Amino acid sequence: MRFEKIAPTQRLKPYVKYYAISENAEANTYKVLPSTGLVIGFQYQGQLSTINNSKETILSNAGISGVADTFKIFKNAASIGTILVYLTEVGLASFSTCPANELFNESISLTEIFDKHKISETEEKLYLATSDQSRIKVVEQFLLSQLKEIAQDKLIVNAVKLIYQHKGNIKIKEINEQLSISQSPFEKRFRRLVGVSAKKFSSIVRFNNVLSELSTEKSLSQICYDNNFFDQSHFIKDFKQHTGDTPESFKLF
Repeated sequence: MRFEKIAPTQRLKPYVKYYAISENAEANTYKVLPSTGLVIGFQYQGQLSTINNSKETILSNAGISGVADTFKIFKNAASIGTILVYLTEVGLASFSTCPANELFNESISLTEIFDKHKISETEEKLYLATSDQSRIKVVEQFLLSQLKEIAQDKLIVNAVKLIYQHKGNIKIKEINEQLSISQSPFEKRFRRLVGVSAKKFSSIVRFNNVLSELSTEKSLSQICYDNNFFDQSHFIKDFKQHTGDTPESFKLF
C-alpha cells in the first residue's frame, strides 16, 4: 500500500491542506476515524465502497465525504488508485455554495454539488494521466476552475483556531465572548462553513488529541483527566462512539 502526501500550490493553500495519493494492489476493508475537514476523492483506477450494517454501497469514482462524528468502514477493490484532496476546515465554501453541514456523515458523488460535465472531463483526464505529477495537475486544474473569489469568514477561521489551541477543551460560550458574537448567529455560520456545530467540532478535535496521546507513555486515566472528561465511563463511551473500540483495545492495537 502507498499513501503519499503532496502540498498544494500557493494559490490553493488557503483552501487545501494537502493532497494524498493512495494506492493499494490488494482488496482491503478498513476503518476511517473522524476528522475535522471534508475530503474530495478521485479514483483513477479501481473501485471504492462503504459498508454500513453489513450493506455494501459502491461509491462514485469522484466523491466527497463530509465531517463525521463516528468511524466509517470502507472497502477498496484490488489495484485501486485515488487522489484525495483534504480541504481546510472552511475550504469548501471557496469552491461550492453547498453548505458543509449538508454533507455531515455523508459520502456523495461530486456531481451533486459540481457540474457533471466538468466532473466527467476531469475523470477522463485522470484516466489518461500516467504519473502522480500529471494527476495532481489535473485535480488542481479542476479546483482552480471552481475557485470563487470570496473573502473567508475570519471570525469562523479564528473560532477554529481557538478550538485547536485548546485541544477541543473550550466552552462555546467562551468562544462567543472572545469573538464578541452571540451564540445563534455564530452557530449558523459555523455549521454552514465547517460542517458541524462548534460543540461537535470541539469533540472531534478533542478525540484526535486523545488519539495522539494514546501513543505516549500516559495512562488512560491521565489521558481522561487531561482531556477534561467527567469520568472514565464518559471517556470510554465517547471514544467508542468515535472508533467502535474501547481505549484499551485501541491502544493495544
